[in-house]
Amino acid sequence: MSDGALSQDEIDSLLAGLDGGAAAPSASGGGTRASSALSPQDAQAFKAVLDATTGAQSQNLSMITGLAVTVQNPAVDGATRDSFLREVPEEVLCVVVPFAGSLPGDHAFVMSKETALKIASLANKDEGLSELDDMAISAVQECVSTLSGTEITVISERTGNRNIQSGVAEGSFGPKAMAKVPTGDFVRATYQVQIGEGAPDRITELFALSFVRDVLASAGGGAQSAVQAAGLSGAAAAAGQMGMAPQGLAMGGLMPNYGGMGAFPGGGMNPPNVQPIQFASLQMQQASPEAGNIGLIMDVYMEMTVELGRTRKAIKEILGMGEGTIIELDKLAGEPVDILVNHKLIAKGEVVVIDENFGVRVTEIVSPMERMGDLG
Repeated sequence: MSDGALSQDEIDSLLAGLDGGAAAPSASGGGTRASSALSPQDAQAFKAVLDATTGAQSQNLSMITGLAVTVQNPAVDGATRDSFLREVPEEVLCVVVPFAGSLPGDHAFVMSKETALKIASLANKDEGLSELDDMAISAVQECVSTLSGTEITVISERTGNRNIQSGVAEGSFGPKAMAKVPTGDFVRATYQVQIGEGAPDRITELFALSFVRDVLASAGGGAQSAVQAAGLSGAAAAAGQMGMAPQGLAMGGLMPNYGGMGAFPGGGMNPPNVQPIQFASLQMQQASPEAGNIGLIMDVYMEMTVELGRTRKAIKEILGMGEGTIIELDKLAGEPVDILVNHKLIAKGEVVVIDENFGVRVTEIVSPMERMGDLG
C-alpha cells in the first residue's frame, strides 16, 4: 500500500504539466514518436548543416574560454519532451534563444550545471565559481548568443535567406522538468565538447521541428538535395583549390554522378554540362587608410596622461610615508617622460613650463613595434 509519497517520475510528470511546452506521451513511447517525426534522411540533411558550423564554434568557444576547444560534429535525431528529460541530469541550465524573422522557431541550448560552471568560470576568469548566479548565467547566455549567431550565418548561406534573426538569450537553472524545451516534437543535436584537458562535456541543442523542415526546404528542395550538397561539399572544396569542378556539380544546381562517365540510371549516356569554376583570388590585400571614415570619431575625447616615472615599494614603506618623504623614481633627471593615451604609451617628451602651468613638448613618437613590446 502506498504511503502517499510521490516518486521522482511522478513529480517530473506533474511539473511537466505546468509548462505549456509539455507534450502528451504516446502509447508507443517517446523514442517511437521521435523517429516518426524526423526521418533519417531529414536528420542526416540537417546534421550536414550543423557539421558546417563546428569549426567556427570551436574557435568561438576558444576565444571565450581562453583554452583550446574542440566541438565534435553532433549526433542529430528527433525527440519529445518525455524522451529528452529521461536523458538529462536532474538539474540543467536551459538557455532559450528563439529564431525570428522569415524562419521563426523555438530554439534552446541545454547543459549540466558542471558544464555551465566551467564555461562561466573561464569566461569570467573566476576559477572559484561554484554556483550558477545571475552573473554566471549571463556569461553562458553571451556564449550561447555567439553560437547561435554562427549558426544563423551558415543557415543563411545554405538557404539564401538573409532575414533569419536571433532573439534575446534567456537562461534559467533549475529542475529539468521546468526546462523550456520546444513544444511538441523537436530535433535534438548533441555535441561532445572538449574544453582544455580532462573529460569532454556534452551540450544539447534543441530545434523546433517546423524550423528544421523550413531550413531543409529552403536549402534546395528538401532533404535529398541537402544530403547531396553535404556529400559534395568536400569534393567542391578540393576542386576549388585545383581550379576545376568536381564530377556531378553542374551549373545551375547540384546533380549526383551515377557510375562515373556521366552515366545515369537507366543506361543514359548524356553527361551534364560541367564547366570549370573560376574562384576569386584569396590573396591578402592591405586596407587603405580611407577604408574607414575616421571623421566619425574625431570629436571623441580620450584620456591623455604624462608619466614622470615609476617605482616599487614594500607595503611597510608605503605605510611609513608621511609629509616630507622623498620618493625616488626610475627616471633620470632630464630623461624624457612618457605620454600615454588610455594608459597606452604613444610618445615621449620633455617637461616645459607654460605661463604657470606644466606642459610637455613631444620629442619622439613611439613606433608600433615599441608599443607592442611594451604590451608584451
